[in-house]
Amino acid sequence: MNLPRHRVFLPALAGLLLIAAACTSSGGLGPVPTVPPTTAPSVQPGPSDETPSIPPSPTPSPSGSPSSSPSTAPSGEASPSTSAETMLVRAYYVLDGASGVEGLVPTLRLVPKSTGVASAAMNALLDPEAVLAKYSQLSTGIPSGTNLLGIAIKNGVATVDFSSEFASRGGSASAAYRLGQVTYTLTQFPTVRAVLFQVEGRTVTTFGSEGIVLDGPQTRKDFEELLPSIFVDRPAFGAAAGNPARVTGNANVFEATFRVALLDGSGKVLVDQRAMATCGSGCRGTFDVTLQYDVPKAQYGTLRVYFGSAQDGSPQDIRDYPVWLTPN
Repeated sequence: MNLPRHRVFLPALAGLLLIAAACTSSGGLGPVPTVPPTTAPSVQPGPSDETPSIPPSPTPSPSGSPSSSPSTAPSGEASPSTSAETMLVRAYYVLDGASGVEGLVPTLRLVPKSTGVASAAMNALLDPEAVLAKYSQLSTGIPSGTNLLGIAIKNGVATVDFSSEFASRGGSASAAYRLGQVTYTLTQFPTVRAVLFQVEGRTVTTFGSEGIVLDGPQTRKDFEELLPSIFVDRPAFGAAAGNPARVTGNANVFEATFRVALLDGSGKVLVDQRAMATCGSGCRGTFDVTLQYDVPKAQYGTLRVYFGSAQDGSPQDIRDYPVWLTPN
């Protein structure tokens, strides 16, 4: 699939633009954005958010919604199973912002424990109200009323079938994002490398009003144009960073070099260190960074990624994530 770079399809968050402008003019990191109105994660944070594994021989999931609705998105980066009845999965939404900042972002969703983890993740993605109400910076390209009709996984390909609403409404940017959200959500599982799209039981070959060509199963690489210049995949948006904090993802920046910082709840810079991707300046390379930091008590802070301008070193493409910080 060949996707052009799209501008944001929902209004960008004014606060993010103001922060970016202030940082560019001063050359500093700027103030910390407003953190979520809670004082603690909604689930007890654990060391990581490793995704539950799909059973070796999954069966097609039943049509429709799960028997119980997913609860609100957890803010803690927690272990896969938070209780005997629930588990965490990742659902990808859109972090609004300017070009280079806008793009896909992972969130954690607490769902009923099930062997059908792919189906659970899809139903969580299709039920975004709690996440979007909590984080006004986030949006979704998937039309409301879209239902999951079925999902089957074979030989690394997830065939996912949606109701007709999935192909309705929105322009080319919205259509591209909804495809990307589904693809990234399903390929979080190691047994899924690609996604084949169906609508009402029919395989989709062209999608949306602009006729996006889907030439077979889609992979994450097909939607790299929907990523920000520095894409953080872990920790998830609003999740616990851990201590030390491990930050992973991929980036396409000048000379593959960028900065990763942690700010505490007052906006104080705890650490700001240089990072490098495995490729840059026209290609996406992966990164895996560990940040050592110290806070006196658990609190929400900010994970900030950005790179320095080739002209004067001023911060560019500043992208902020609320994260839960904990003492050593």
